[in-house]
Amino acid sequence: MNDNNDSTLPTSLRATTDTTDNVAMGAATTNPTNMMINSYGKEQMKMTASSNALKQSLKLENLEEFDKLPYEIHRYSSFSTNYVPENILVDCPSDQSSRWSAHNNNPPQYLTLKLRRPAIVKKIKFGKFEKSHVCNIKKFRIYGGLDEEHMILLLEGGLRNDHIPETFNLRCVAKDATTSLPILYIKIVPLLSWGPTFNYSIWYIELMGQDDPMYTSGCLKDYNKLREVEIIRLCLKHFRQQGYDTAFKALQDQTHVQLEHPLISELHQCLVINGDFEKAEKFISDCIEEGLMDDYLNRQDYKHAWRLQHVQGFAQPGNRGGHQLVMDVKKRLIYLFGGWDGFQDLSDLWVFDIKDNYWTQIFEHSEQFNGPTPRSCHKMVFDPVSENIFMLGRYLDNSIRTTEYIKSDFYLYDTRARTWLQICDDTCQVGGPQLMYDHQMCIDVEKRTIYVFGGKVLTPRSVNASTTSEPEYSGLFSYHIATNTWTQILVDCHHPTASQPDVLSIKSRITHCMVFHNKKRKLYIYGGQRGKEDIHDFITYKVDTQTLEILNRHPNSNDQTGSTGNNNGNGSSVSSNSGSSGSSNPPHSSDGKNEPSPGYTLRATIDCERNEIYVFSSLSKIKDRRDIHHVDASNSFWVYSLDTHQWSRIYTSRYNPSSPDSTKFDNSRNNLMEPCPRYAHQFVYDDMAKLHYMFGGNPGRSTTPQLRLDDFWILELEKPKRDEILKHCRYLLRKLHYEEMAKADPYKAMHYLRHQIAEVIDHSNPEQLRNFHRLASLLFKCDEDTKTEERPLNTLPLGGATTSMAASTSANEDKSLTEAECSSDMASTTDDVCVKSEDNTHAPDDLSMESCSSSTTSGISDAASSYSAYRKSGGKRSRHSYIQELRARRSFLFNKLVQLMPSNMVQPERNLSDFVII
Repeated sequence: MNDNNDSTLPTSLRATTDTTDNVAMGAATTNPTNMMINSYGKEQMKMTASSNALKQSLKLENLEEFDKLPYEIHRYSSFSTNYVPENILVDCPSDQSSRWSAHNNNPPQYLTLKLRRPAIVKKIKFGKFEKSHVCNIKKFRIYGGLDEEHMILLLEGGLRNDHIPETFNLRCVAKDATTSLPILYIKIVPLLSWGPTFNYSIWYIELMGQDDPMYTSGCLKDYNKLREVEIIRLCLKHFRQQGYDTAFKALQDQTHVQLEHPLISELHQCLVINGDFEKAEKFISDCIEEGLMDDYLNRQDYKHAWRLQHVQGFAQPGNRGGHQLVMDVKKRLIYLFGGWDGFQDLSDLWVFDIKDNYWTQIFEHSEQFNGPTPRSCHKMVFDPVSENIFMLGRYLDNSIRTTEYIKSDFYLYDTRARTWLQICDDTCQVGGPQLMYDHQMCIDVEKRTIYVFGGKVLTPRSVNASTTSEPEYSGLFSYHIATNTWTQILVDCHHPTASQPDVLSIKSRITHCMVFHNKKRKLYIYGGQRGKEDIHDFITYKVDTQTLEILNRHPNSNDQTGSTGNNNGNGSSVSSNSGSSGSSNPPHSSDGKNEPSPGYTLRATIDCERNEIYVFSSLSKIKDRRDIHHVDASNSFWVYSLDTHQWSRIYTSRYNPSSPDSTKFDNSRNNLMEPCPRYAHQFVYDDMAKLHYMFGGNPGRSTTPQLRLDDFWILELEKPKRDEILKHCRYLLRKLHYEEMAKADPYKAMHYLRHQIAEVIDHSNPEQLRNFHRLASLLFKCDEDTKTEERPLNTLPLGGATTSMAASTSANEDKSLTEAECSSDMASTTDDVCVKSEDNTHAPDDLSMESCSSSTTSGISDAASSYSAYRKSGGKRSRHSYIQELRARRSFLFNKLVQLMPSNMVQPERNLSDFVII
């Protein structure tokens, strides 16, 4: 049910609320900016107010306190001998047999519980065995509902592998976010056990909520009203789409339920009923201007654009890899230090002024000014408060690793005074990390703390040569700037102290990504390598509570990141409970991947305002080959939304070995210039201008192993804009108008095509230009010979035309359709539309639900005159068939346009026929 809350509407589209009864329900004005909002869903508002009032009264009476809810075992998939489902009714943590255990771990395995009576279930508690156990469920889903055949997802989460019981909050409100959700059946579906080959076990379940009829009766009443309103809205949608206008009006008048917001009803009236395309276009323009389609635009993927930065002057950093970049966003400056030029480590310090587009060398040899010695594979962070740069770590060749030479020096560069300061000559001696490389550093500006995680520890040559033990990896450390103190937070899981009860551990790694969210107060760590193992996990560390959370639990993963290295079951492990958040996407999908591969070329940045993490992936090492000419060389860019917990791959560009320039190549799909694949490059983000900067790196040429790059690139990410979607909507409306016009008055249609449609076409876009030329052919076709290609429309997202769509268009050019199907082609053109797979389910692919089988033709304006012109132009269809076709085509376009509007304003997404099974 869509409530009558107009808070989602822009100010200029919100009308003054008139609560008098003489306001006509569903009355529509001609100007959307003056629409009376209170005319929509008056009954819905009353029900919502009633529900809220009931809840407030119950709160006052303290009836919302949680009670333990009795239940029985209703149904189950299987059980092993003696491990019957009824065991979960009793909490016996010391009895290993007091559990339900599935007969196997083949899906689906489940337990269905039935409550004593309908209840509002708030929480679920999982009891455990007295120590960690391989059969504990690492991942599960919980469903609930009043009918065991129709349940909704209440929770997706997982248990820690320890002995401590865990309690989870369950979804307890309906889709409208205000009505309580009554539950009678709860279904628990295990998905993964901590021992991947072991059966699932549940030791104890306790449900908490409220089932007192004095409380639940009102909730059930509100929920049933909500369902009834939704059923009525589905019927209203069906009647209107089928042309049953009398039934539509009668049902609406009797129930006082509105199908949609009056603004949307006005669009339907002027487009579908009246065929007033100019007014519909003005209406859409007003809606876009007022921001009603902004949410849709924000859901679309970014469009990317690389450009090679040509700087002023001749002075600029030379070829290098393994260097570091940091950015002073406020002063618009980028600092670069060190790296390896193919022959030696460097110690030069440069600054790039973004406003002046100019590089300046501050020091050629920093060690001559109390600065760090030449180095690569180090890390730096910029502190915007003190405007200091902190530097830690470096790589040393095995031949020069001596006990005296592998001290972990720690430096500070004061950008104001332009002076270096060695904070410490060996952080290992003051509680910090040993000398390491390929680690990551982030700064918490608010708490004045620097976090250092991972990296391979460098040991003296003599020790390294005399032992066969695996490499050492550094854990998680923090450095407090104000007090100049180091603290080790987590040790590596193979550290000698990891087995101690009071020591927290983590699986360390190198070449990973790490960023810090200053509002969520979390470190985000993705990917990395440990020896020959690629680490796929995506984990967060909440710095204030010292808890880990795994965001991507993979069913095929044996990794237990987030717990102590030996799972000693004593409760000392860092929490890895994912709760209800997190993505369950597997690391690979049918198209190869749906998250970045954990190679050693990942570079990550974060935008805390947008709640997005950006990952740039470049040249990957496959079977120890680093030659860029192999077919797998590519760049790709990914965005992880912290709001939706989903990855989006913005683009992938395959390297073209025939490119004449070794530092850039053409993306054949959209002819964009791209940086060539590489590693040992550096990547920084300007969160003010929303731009990424990349410098240098190693292109991996086996024929020239010393080659390093000095190219400087800028990456711009941009969401589709309002003017793009406005132009697209105008094109769809004008195209349909032209299509109708071409049947009735070809001469007038020709002028309309040359002027109105040509105005909204991008003539530099080959796909749009081809569609434009194709429209002219309609002027020479009649009913019997109408043929066109089949071009399915899935939704109306924005972006550049893709190669796959062009191929699909070419493959279908000879396919013929009826005239009605030709009309759907007019409404379903993809132009320069780039279809997102997530949106495919939102649009019907055929016109079966949009066709008008009713004989009702009243309301289609100018039907007689347009039909007469149609017959004079050579049309053969009957008047009834002609009118129904007009309405079907217009309804199809209307359904596509309203998908761009806020969901609480439009008709239900589903159709009545979705529930009919014959």
